[in-house]
Amino acid sequence: MADTYRNSIPLLPLMIFWLCLCLSVSAKLVQIRHRVKDESQVSFLAVGDWGRKGGYNQSAVARSMGVIGDKLGIEFVISTGDNFYSDGLTGTNDSAFAESFTKVYSARSLQKPWYAILGNHDYHGNTEAQLSPLLKKRDSRWNCFRSFTIQAGFLQIFLIDTNPFVDKYFLKTPSNFNWKGVLPRNKYLSNLLQDFKTALRASKATWKIVVGHHPIRSIGQRGDTVELLKYILPILQENKVPIYINGHDHCLEHINNIGTPIEFLTSGGGSRAWSNTTHYDRYKNNLKFYYDGQGFVSVQLTRTEANVAFYDASGKTLHSFNLKK
Repeated sequence: MADTYRNSIPLLPLMIFWLCLCLSVSAKLVQIRHRVKDESQVSFLAVGDWGRKGGYNQSAVARSMGVIGDKLGIEFVISTGDNFYSDGLTGTNDSAFAESFTKVYSARSLQKPWYAILGNHDYHGNTEAQLSPLLKKRDSRWNCFRSFTIQAGFLQIFLIDTNPFVDKYFLKTPSNFNWKGVLPRNKYLSNLLQDFKTALRASKATWKIVVGHHPIRSIGQRGDTVELLKYILPILQENKVPIYINGHDHCLEHINNIGTPIEFLTSGGGSRAWSNTTHYDRYKNNLKFYYDGQGFVSVQLTRTEANVAFYDASGKTLHSFNLKK
């Protein structure tokens, strides 16, 4: 189980601590230590773009996640963002939290910590609600921060808030984004990039995986995020990060990086999908797999090898590959 602050800190100090983390644009990456049950292996699922109260095959994906999660003995679940459609949560008492999360992901194997980042739709609502420790009182699985790291045995995952990098989100007038806790933007991004670089360089983990909501490379409807190509990709290359996982495009895909080996995995098929818009010619020499539908991803790691598999809503394996460390 995860080492959670609620086990050792009374609720009021915890709320103050959490509020400071959420509101400060200069806070370091939150660090969570997840105690694994087996030091020789770590397994988890990744799903994104899911919160539709069970609709658009969200419930079907959740059932299959429960089956695969049980089969693999997963430690936790990663959410790549857009957790609650279409405008995030209105507050910590919003019924959508239970209707889209607690009641949908009810399988026994999914009663593990969920580590979530915010997507662009989550920024349309009350972002502080998703970041609030009060949600852990409603469902103890929920762990959501803007940017944080998870240390799980020999694995370290770096979850990065990619939303403020996207220029077009700041060009709309009036804006439908709630940027409280992010402004001034330049300071927020400067601090995040520095903290991200520092944390990656300091990591002694055997495996380092980075997660963001937006794709760096994608042939899907939304495609590449040019700001991440400029700011995040060089950091991944410099630190030889082998895997980047994202959502945002409502599909499943696997693309090799051009040059420095990085596997780009899109897991944004948690509910509504089938955009019927793809750009196969964009990475025709690097595309390993693409599925314009619902599903999720599993990652199994030992110290020397990673196995990644993509599943559709029925739990059928669509694509898998191995990586040697």
